[in-house]
Amino acid sequence: MLSVTCRRMRLRASAAIVCAALAIIVAGCGGGSKKHSSTTGSSAKTTAASTPSAKTSTSSSSGGAGQTASSLGFPRVATRNTTRVPGASAVADAAGVALAVYPSAAPGTHPTVVTVAPTDDWEAALASSVLMAPPIHAPVLLSGSDSMPAATTDALKLLAPTGSGDLSGAQVVLVGDVPKPPGLRAATIGGSDPYSAAAEIDRFATAADGGRASPDVVVASSSDPAYAMPAAGWAAESGDPLLFVTPETIPKPTIQALQAHQKPRIYVVGPPSVVSASVLKQLGRYGTVKRIFGDDPASNSVAFTIYRDPPCTKYGQACAPVPGSFGWATRGPGHGYTLLNASQPLTAAASAALSGSGDYGPQLVVDNGSTLSKPVLNYFLNYAAPGYYAQQGPTAAVYDHAWIIGDERVLSVAAQAEVDAVLQAIPTTTSK
Repeated sequence: MLSVTCRRMRLRASAAIVCAALAIIVAGCGGGSKKHSSTTGSSAKTTAASTPSAKTSTSSSSGGAGQTASSLGFPRVATRNTTRVPGASAVADAAGVALAVYPSAAPGTHPTVVTVAPTDDWEAALASSVLMAPPIHAPVLLSGSDSMPAATTDALKLLAPTGSGDLSGAQVVLVGDVPKPPGLRAATIGGSDPYSAAAEIDRFATAADGGRASPDVVVASSSDPAYAMPAAGWAAESGDPLLFVTPETIPKPTIQALQAHQKPRIYVVGPPSVVSASVLKQLGRYGTVKRIFGDDPASNSVAFTIYRDPPCTKYGQACAPVPGSFGWATRGPGHGYTLLNASQPLTAAASAALSGSGDYGPQLVVDNGSTLSKPVLNYFLNYAAPGYYAQQGPTAAVYDHAWIIGDERVLSVAAQAEVDAVLQAIPTTTSK
């Protein structure tokens, strides 16, 4: 494979070309249902704003379904190796992701059940991601308490959940104080505070899985959501619940949830500044405890992405998850990724379904929207950058793909171009 130095040189040149193409595309994206073609070779392309699900779903109202899917943030702008879900809010992003995972355009493509999580309780929203894991497979939509947003209402109509046998036929799972959509059978999950809500979500998921409590639990701090965000995607993939503590204490609902897991392996995500050493010691009463952390949100998400317990002993693809292990362990090319902005924690819940399906990729967090955070860029250069032996041709390569959640304010076109360039498979002259 190419050295990191060589990758950096190729990245600078490629990023400039892709960025120019993307800038032209984004400038022309004003019309909601228009199609756009690439203006610069194959470096960038756009997909149709309207989707098959919007056009054919029998549950949508006549005439405007295609435009409705576009307004929900369904992926429109793409490059070779990236797809953007360009919602202007986490609510729209959640709707777009749900439709990407469940196009709902033909029999068998509808979800059985959909989760509606609260926008005013980010802890409960992130914890709800575990409902995407088997056996429930419920993508997360978002709503406030007063009324359900139009994007969420329209998405539910298009998704037309069929009802889950594991949940007594429920079509929606309502978490916290969110409105009940008319005409759909609902299961509810309460909780008077974020800690109780997360514990109730854990109890609900365990019951749906026949009472089999997960042997692993992720614990995050309620004081800083940016450090908890990567746990949402892992919960959706693994079924490991997400519970919460304060920087200095373990709330009673969290203690009770941990006790129900009967001495689980407890993985604390975040540095001592958000979960103190004292809390780690207290958690040791309820199971074995290990900390996964970085000093800032971007570094923290990278640490979570490469972590595995038991530890990895080999570099590259050989370091892959094994039965009974914990963690993504993505230390080589051939994976999917989801990029989130640290200032928008709800997007972690909104996009969790992408980690629990399709490319099954970890969530990486950027610190600001203008540039690709250095820890994330270095991760891609060190681990994700794919290559192939020139004599074998590109069909022998493995490939990476990144989902970008949110519009250009969340992650700029320039940063998207940079991601696209560094994930592009390129030949190496090294002989096999």
